[in-house]
Amino acid sequence: MSDNKNKTEARREQDGVVYFDRGILTGKDGRRYQRYAIQTHFVQPNEDKCGLVRRYVLPLFQPGDCLSFTAKVMGMCTGNVRTLEDTHPGFFARALAPFAGHNSTGIGAHQPYKMQIIIETCGLPRVLLAAAVSAVTRPFGVRGLFWKICGHGVAGIDGFYPDSSFEVYHTMGVINPEDPVGCCDEIERETGVPTVCMDANDFDQNQLGKGTKFPLTDAQIQDAMADNPSGQGDELTPFILIRPLEA
Repeated sequence: MSDNKNKTEARREQDGVVYFDRGILTGKDGRRYQRYAIQTHFVQPNEDKCGLVRRYVLPLFQPGDCLSFTAKVMGMCTGNVRTLEDTHPGFFARALAPFAGHNSTGIGAHQPYKMQIIIETCGLPRVLLAAAVSAVTRPFGVRGLFWKICGHGVAGIDGFYPDSSFEVYHTMGVINPEDPVGCCDEIERETGVPTVCMDANDFDQNQLGKGTKFPLTDAQIQDAMADNPSGQGDELTPFILIRPLEA
């Protein structure tokens, strides 16, 4: 499926915008996609998402391109954030958190503050069910049922990372945007850039919503983002410019 299995880390700059060539992937239908990871500043809560696209994406944009906008930064832009000060873990959050495992992309729900937000989002009965099912099935090698039962939106709760190199994430959590389709439609209406909101990591590429005029099918989006070109950690590359190539 991949023309080059390893991400290409060729750093480039155009009109003051720094971006990285992530290489070309070939989809299951034979269509090929060039991907560029665009570096931004550290986005703060309530920044203008359309302004970010104008500043960082439009200098590279060509007709036919489309954009993956990471859910974490879109959540920041829409103000879907929580802090330690306004999150108060209750009895069940503290009791359940030690039994929730880590994952290789960051801190899992074993963090009491994150567990409290999950309980508030899903309701305690569903979280208790998810925890019970996970506890029963985990010894048999079945993992991920906690997140499946709670829902993809819960898996998108991010932050409260005491070891993050970004100090703001020590005390702040980010929640996926409430209306990703509406956000994507607004970006295209204001900037002309077709946009999809993605919550991606090295294991899953969850599509939260795409603009109503987005040119790629759901399967093609998965093909173009299969190797998580957004990266993780300190790269500050929340925008992936997807450029379909001629056959």
